[in-house]
Amino acid sequence: MRMTAVKKFLQRLRKSFTPDPDSFLNEVTGVIHVGANTGQERHKYARLNLDVIWIEPDPEVFARLESNLQSLSRQQAMKCLITDRDNEQHLLHVSNNAGLSSSILELKDHKDIWPEVAYTRTIPVTSTTLTSLLARQCIAVDRYQALVMDTQGSELMVLRGSIPLLGGFRYIKTEVPDFEAYANCCVLADMTAFMSEHGFAEISRRKFAQRAQGGAYYDVVYRNSAPQAVPRHTDR
Repeated sequence: MRMTAVKKFLQRLRKSFTPDPDSFLNEVTGVIHVGANTGQERHKYARLNLDVIWIEPDPEVFARLESNLQSLSRQQAMKCLITDRDNEQHLLHVSNNAGLSSSILELKDHKDIWPEVAYTRTIPVTSTTLTSLLARQCIAVDRYQALVMDTQGSELMVLRGSIPLLGGFRYIKTEVPDFEAYANCCVLADMTAFMSEHGFAEISRRKFAQRAQGGAYYDVVYRNSAPQAVPRHTDR
């Protein structure tokens, strides 16, 4: 019993000294969130008075997202599939966990952590790049200094289609595994290499799921190594 109590105490102590992976949000005025689902982080963003663009490709999930954002005037939703190419046809595989694991990629070792997750149907979708979308919508990109991605394995595709924009982001946060959760998906080593090539260095990594066979899922935050002015939060 004593050892159990000590172990729990040490776990709480370790947790109390773990940096908040979302502390970077205090240094930005806006976020572009690709892979919105229903906007689960909307209240956190609202508390920080952030301007937010949510991007979600699934029409049914998008309808719930729009409903969730109705009272949040600084947050808007766009129904798009973001990849590295414009006007390509894809099949979005819709998952049975409220779309949280939906992807344009096939499931692979994802089942080793979440065996209950399966695809139930597919939706044809046409892709666009983030660069093209923001230009088409006449978005003032400099209002959004953070990019957050949760696209279930296609995060590198999102980044490759955003290369002209990357220098304007101060922070990029992504969910990424270090094993092949989805067929031919982005893995941590590939992500870190790409980010380093484009001037971003890892500043935070939080493991949130462990695979018994080896490997894990992480939330990773990268910071732009180029000097940038920190935006002023005049309305906070």
